[in-house]
Amino acid sequence: MNPIDLIITVCAVLSPATCEEQHLVYDWNGSLQQCAMAAQPYIAQWIGEHPKWTAVKWRCEYPHPNDHARAGGDTPAG
Repeated sequence: MNPIDLIITVCAVLSPATCEEQHLVYDWNGSLQQCAMAAQPYIAQWIGEHPKWTAVKWRCEYPHPNDHARAGGDTPAG
């Protein structure tokens, strides 16, 4: 399993123009597209714990090397 960053754009229920991104990190063993398709239970759990917010979109990304410690000593491309 590898860490994956699920980025959820959430907007306030009472003020739909007030939106922000929430980052959930969990272990995932699949593609980014599979992650996005399988993310609904994680999003539902977060929304259940934060009922003043509603999810409007989400995506999965591999953690950025500057955000998290790199595993395995890989060097960034570029």
